[in-house]
Amino acid sequence: MEKLSKTTKNIIKLSKDNDYISWFKEIKAKVFRLQIKASIAVNLELLSFYWDLGRDIIEKQTNKNWGDAVIEQLSKDLPKAFPEIKGFSRRNLFYIKSWYLFYNEQFTKVQQLVAQISLPANIDTLEKIQQLVGQIPWGHNILIITKIKNIDEAIFYANETLINGWSRAILRMQIETDLYSRQGKATTNFIATLPKHQSDLANQTLKDPYIFDILTLKKEADERSIENQLTKHITKFLLELGAGFAFVGRQYKVQLSEKERFIDLLFYHLKLRCYVVIELKADEFEAEHAGKLALYISAIDNTLRTENDNPTIGLILCKKRDKIEAEYLLNVFKQPIGIAEYEFSKALPNKLKSELPSIEDIENELSIDEND
Repeated sequence: MEKLSKTTKNIIKLSKDNDYISWFKEIKAKVFRLQIKASIAVNLELLSFYWDLGRDIIEKQTNKNWGDAVIEQLSKDLPKAFPEIKGFSRRNLFYIKSWYLFYNEQFTKVQQLVAQISLPANIDTLEKIQQLVGQIPWGHNILIITKIKNIDEAIFYANETLINGWSRAILRMQIETDLYSRQGKATTNFIATLPKHQSDLANQTLKDPYIFDILTLKKEADERSIENQLTKHITKFLLELGAGFAFVGRQYKVQLSEKERFIDLLFYHLKLRCYVVIELKADEFEAEHAGKLALYISAIDNTLRTENDNPTIGLILCKKRDKIEAEYLLNVFKQPIGIAEYEFSKALPNKLKSELPSIEDIENELSIDEND
């Protein structure tokens, strides 16, 4: 006769254990209550149940010494009791346990970060985390805890997912392009040129570097070629810029005395409530780039800005810049200016590749431009 493993022996014991049977009845009662109150497919209710189940599994494993046998047994009993409900597989039950454990073991480290989340202040930190992660889909939660090790970073991506309504593919792209480390890293003079409430938000809005995964360009591409591609695929460009940017126009004409000037890209930011002038540079940042941008910012303030708008800000996107030199230079200007580098993505998540233009698509679009 084949010798039974320790886990198999424990499973047999659990199926007859009165404590386990009693606890399983409690779980069934919870599921029935959820089904009566609302469909268990409703994300918030489902993830609230998952959170409690993860906590209970860990408690039973610790206090009853049931080990992984309890997950094995649940993966058999729950599908039998609720055959119409998915999510009770052995693999998913381990995810449920890991999900709760990930946040529970580290939640004391994130009190400062969680205080920034717009949730009721009269609940403790772990409850705030639960409410936040409970508002994004389960697949997103699994992606975050399997890709991220730092809880501050995990909460950042959960919060950004909630704010921006990211799909799972977009969330994966943001993680793989390390948005967490890039956010708020542009070189700016916002503290010196904007009111504090606006400078804080403006600084956090910009990132460095920006990563354009929508482009298929030659290494020596000039500003106009880059601009063409950004505006052809404006939705993906807006995604990289971040939430709140509304596209106004490209090569936007401003009249300065008798001279006409043309701004590369003009946006309006809904949260900052201001115009954003973006200048693209295909090479290294130079001092004259900031002077030109300052001129454009003043022009927009004088022609478009109303009394309801905050001061216009500018952003220079360049292939390279000396950060220390840029910081010194920005001290000269009274206009709010940011400087950040950009990169062309070299590796894309497989799930996104099909969503992006092929080389042939872009070549066709460029040939149409040339023939116009």
